Amino acid sequence: MTTLKLAIAQLNYTIGDFAGNAAATILHMRQAAARGADIAVFSELSLCGYYPGDYLEDDVFLARLAGALDEVLRVSKQVPRLTTVLGTVRRNAGPGKPLHNALLAIRDGAIVAEYYKQLLPTYGIFDERRHFEPGPRGACLLDVGGQRVGFMICEDGWNNAGRDYDVNPFDALREAGAQLVISLNASPSDIGKRRQRHELFAAASAANGLPLLYVNQVGGQDQLVFDGASFAVSPTQGVAFEAARFCEDFQLIGFDGARFAGVDGAALPVPDAVGLSAPEFTRRQIVLGLRDYARRCGFSSVVVGSSGGIDSALTLALAAEALGPENVLAITMPSAYSSAGSVSDSVALCDNLGIKLYTHPILALVEKYAEGFGAAFDAPLRGLSLENLQARVRGTILMAFSNTFGALLLTTGNKSEISVGYCTLYGDTNGGLGLIGDLYKTEVFALSRHVNDAAGRELIPEAVLTKPPSAELAPGQQDTDSLPPYEVLDEILKWHIEGARLPVGEFQHARQFVEKLVADDAGAALVTRIQTMVGRNEYKRRQAPPIIRVRARAFGSGRQMPIAAKYY
Repeated sequence: MTTLKLAIAQLNYTIGDFAGNAAATILHMRQAAARGADIAVFSELSLCGYYPGDYLEDDVFLARLAGALDEVLRVSKQVPRLTTVLGTVRRNAGPGKPLHNALLAIRDGAIVAEYYKQLLPTYGIFDERRHFEPGPRGACLLDVGGQRVGFMICEDGWNNAGRDYDVNPFDALREAGAQLVISLNASPSDIGKRRQRHELFAAASAANGLPLLYVNQVGGQDQLVFDGASFAVSPTQGVAFEAARFCEDFQLIGFDGARFAGVDGAALPVPDAVGLSAPEFTRRQIVLGLRDYARRCGFSSVVVGSSGGIDSALTLALAAEALGPENVLAITMPSAYSSAGSVSDSVALCDNLGIKLYTHPILALVEKYAEGFGAAFDAPLRGLSLENLQARVRGTILMAFSNTFGALLLTTGNKSEISVGYCTLYGDTNGGLGLIGDLYKTEVFALSRHVNDAAGRELIPEAVLTKPPSAELAPGQQDTDSLPPYEVLDEILKWHIEGARLPVGEFQHARQFVEKLVADDAGAALVTRIQTMVGRNEYKRRQAPPIIRVRARAFGSGRQMPIAAKYY
């Protein structure tokens, strides 16, 4: 049997950049043909980018997408032996939603196979049924080099256990006699996702006797980050190949009808079963997410309010890695309640990172505002109102800087604080993107130490890592004045917000932790209090900037809760 040469094009697409997406596709088609590939495989909705949302209702968008496909078809005539497999959108000729999420196989300028995604996810961050009609049941096969190649798209491969849909596309492929399955994917990354993919598809491959090539996209898109990590799996080999993570990759591998190997027949490098540590995964996820978000939104620099605390320090360190320290700016804004370390630790941090630091005191501004407030309303500004005013003055300064100098403002709230509303709306929640909004406070500390370890030197000063967390909006204020220790709070939040979506070990630990807490009245009252705080602060999260998703359930599109409701 002839060995098929499979070209894997794991690329970073921009939604709506039809010229750029088509150019990248054509470039890699030509490279694949030059290297003797039989099939070049791209990812789900590769021509338009994933996920275009309601752009799919825009006729101009769809017309430009059709033009990009025409250009790919034209170039396909120049590489007539190559079969190109890519993702796009096709019109639905029957009843239901007007479009299909489609896979096209193209050869010598013609569409030689066309497949529509059968299983359309509507959970978590996905809402594909909003725009697409499911494809008809059954297999789509194409003969390439004497081998029967079948196709599926992303979610089609996730139902082998039959728990979520009443159809399993693997059944039709197996019964139709497919010898190789090619799966196009836009699978977002989160903690534990790589292992989940490997386990699920290795099991499906073994159960159905079907070798499978899984090609994923890479790059940041709004809240989501796609990690690439395309792979090949067979019943006898398990996971036999894996492409790079968090970067574009173009690889050729061989398939002899049963096994994957190098194009010269040599054994492929065995993928690392363990993968990245949680902190290293998180670092790469956030760095790629920021880099692409800034690039796609037209920002070349970012600005961060530097409080001298751990959250702003980690945000600055990650931003410097993503964009280069010369493109990161920091502003320290001391108030009457700022500690000496608020400024000195910011100076040390920015010196370590090579970041320019500006100083803009806010004491006079706050005093003037309080004076005017008292004169206008015959009431002193104090307590929570005065605390929030300081945060809002800082937020206004940061936004003014962003408007003046064109720098993207990064907000610095972590998931623990955002969960319980320990933040000021229109103050420290100001910004265009949050880097650490899906990290619990304990994870912020762990990632900060990892950043130092990875650098081999102290980027984030030890004083920042060891000082008690504080908003510094009142005399002697510490986070523990209002909240339980973060080691306690974070376990309650994991159990309440994510639950069974956590990796198995994390879920068991959080559940057991909470079960011990609620065994007595004080612990039960604390858990109820935290649950109530989470519910009551949904209105803040609804107005906060997008955050880079790291976990399976992040705030934003992946967690849809009412604002006006009765909480616990």
